[in-house]
Amino acid sequence: MSDSIKQITDVLDMLAEDTSIPRNIRKGATDAKARLLDTKEAMDVRATGAIVILDDLANDPNIPLHGRTIIWNVISQLEVISQQN
Repeated sequence: MSDSIKQITDVLDMLAEDTSIPRNIRKGATDAKARLLDTKEAMDVRATGAIVILDDLANDPNIPLHGRTIIWNVISQLEVISQQN
């Protein structure tokens, strides 16, 4: 696993464990991590799938601002990965 993927999964873990974040957002972070780590598909497909999940979460009206900021940062990192592959 590359350093950038490890860093992204660590941030998604942190988001999933943050009790100030609504439960559906935490579950979505876990789902995005699972999608990213699913080695049955190419990395660009996995990154794009995780972006789709996280984009839906970022648009949730119940997410606190700090959670939305974290998700936007992860999405921008995933976009770089998806364009590299």
